[in-house]
Amino acid sequence: MSKKSVSPVHDRPNPSRRKFLKSAAASTAAAAAVPMFAMAAEKAADTKPAAPAVVSSTGVTSMRWQSTWPAKDIFHEYALDFAKKVNDMTGGDLRIEVLPAGAVVPAFGLLDAVSKGTLDGGHGVLVYHYGKQNALALWGSSPAFGMDGNMLLSWHKYGGGKELLTKIYNSIGANVVSFPYGPHPTQPLGWFKKPVTKLEDFKGLKYRTVGISIDLFTALGAAVNALPGGEIVPAMDRGLLDAAEFNNATSDRLLGFPDVSKVYMLQSFHQNAEQFEIMFNKTKYDALPAKIKAIIAYATEAASADMSWKAIDRYSQDYIDIQEKQGVKVYKTPDSILRKQIEVFDPIMEKKSADNPLFKEVLESQKKFAARAVKWDLDTYVNRRMAYDYYFGKKPAAKAAPKKA
Repeated sequence: MSKKSVSPVHDRPNPSRRKFLKSAAASTAAAAAVPMFAMAAEKAADTKPAAPAVVSSTGVTSMRWQSTWPAKDIFHEYALDFAKKVNDMTGGDLRIEVLPAGAVVPAFGLLDAVSKGTLDGGHGVLVYHYGKQNALALWGSSPAFGMDGNMLLSWHKYGGGKELLTKIYNSIGANVVSFPYGPHPTQPLGWFKKPVTKLEDFKGLKYRTVGISIDLFTALGAAVNALPGGEIVPAMDRGLLDAAEFNNATSDRLLGFPDVSKVYMLQSFHQNAEQFEIMFNKTKYDALPAKIKAIIAYATEAASADMSWKAIDRYSQDYIDIQEKQGVKVYKTPDSILRKQIEVFDPIMEKKSADNPLFKEVLESQKKFAARAVKWDLDTYVNRRMAYDYYFGKKPAAKAAPKKA
């Protein structure tokens, strides 16, 4: 692939590590809402003035939103894309303004801020609310019985997930209306100082992850730290972390991971089927006309499809760029580690199911849906590797991790 084929907009210079470190404290790209962060976020939500949806004399409703992403992240771009679709489709009758993380409340404070009406809505991921109710992590932080992000969204809409999510939010008194959308690809195992070749490599490894994945990697022997996204690269630079995972080649590149690591391990079951969440304050959403509510629902589905297509374009280009322009070496996670991840999740899921009936209910519903959906998928779709090798030669997407003597 010629480097000249990169568009001027996309081929922007990668931010330097030092410049990034100076602004890292203000960046809160992503992390699970573990209890410590949730408490601080709830306090922050209380300290900001309320921002009610404003209806003008001409009947135009204006809403102030916040994403859980810094302005430079492609995830914030997805939030802006959704808002534009709604604004365009309503002909301006509903105008959503989306602010970046930290503009009103910290990223972890989104649920509280939207529920209380400090914000009219927001854009994030459900696993961020893990500290409120751990069943929410099942919308992203698990092997999902082999489902990918799109299958999990199918379960949500047609397999009972939507009703369960409403039940969960009601159980914690969250005054919100939620629209999961935008399936993520399988997330990488992460960035390391050297390739991971065997399970023993996790022993004592200072590793960053989020949600139920904390339990997984702790069980594998890692010393886990659930840092916010904006703090990960500085922590790796200072040696406070040995390794970390985030999400995709584009976000990882923008956050500066290639400046502190040159080893990128692909494939993992820790976040096999995640997606974004569009969230409205329920009181303000319920007050909207039926026509606007219908537009929101269809705009969410349109944004979900568009995001998927944009992700393929942008992630694949940045995947090439981090290798060709920044010297990153890409490796496939060994099958022995992938298999162990699945096995380790079993006792974790059993314990959380025993402690939380809602967790068990969601898990059983997903398993029932996955039993037929994943089989159908495996039996139906042809092997893309065969076609790729035929047309482009046998060039594996990621090298096998080198074996140690």
